[in-house]
Amino acid sequence: MGKKKFYVVWNGVNPGIYDNWMDCQLQILGFSGAQYRSFDSFEAAREGFESGYEPRPQPARLPAKEEAKAAHPAVREDVSPPYVRESLAVDAACSGNPGDMEYRGVYVATGEEWFHIGPLKEGTNNVGEFLALVHGLAFMKKGNLHLPLYSDSLNAIKWVRIKSCRTMLKRTQHNAPIFDLIARAEKWLLENDCSTPVMKWNTAAWGEIPADFGRK
Repeated sequence: MGKKKFYVVWNGVNPGIYDNWMDCQLQILGFSGAQYRSFDSFEAAREGFESGYEPRPQPARLPAKEEAKAAHPAVREDVSPPYVRESLAVDAACSGNPGDMEYRGVYVATGEEWFHIGPLKEGTNNVGEFLALVHGLAFMKKGNLHLPLYSDSLNAIKWVRIKSCRTMLKRTQHNAPIFDLIARAEKWLLENDCSTPVMKWNTAAWGEIPADFGRK
């Protein structure tokens, strides 16, 4: 198990100190101008929160192709898949309908998980797929990444295009955080222009999407 980290949110839905990454992400996802950082101890986090946010200088990064090769030297370049390898794939999983819902984004070229939210109570798979797509769009816009985005959900792709989550899910006290995420996702879609191509993953031809949770 890795060393426990603490997360400071200076500018987000509810600024403060959080002891897990999921709670931190809920404060910053889709929040314009979010400011946050991880610390190795609560004392360091408290000191950082009190002293205020200071942006860190960004180290120079290799081009995405070179980064993938360095991290995964076994990735073959002589085999071209029918999909774009340098892309982001998103998927959701839900145990029940409604049930515990989670979603994540995976860099296709290496299988590296770039983000993961949940499980959250009383969600649906369609809602998770929609939130995963919007999270992917926001993630890439914030990181200035120019990659295509894959989803295996036609419903989620349609909802993103019309900028509205047309779920029939009823709001309860247990799934209120999910509805808060939906509202922020819809707001982000309305306020942001995005050139990222959103494409349907062809499961029948290519197999399960790389972000699949493998629980079928």
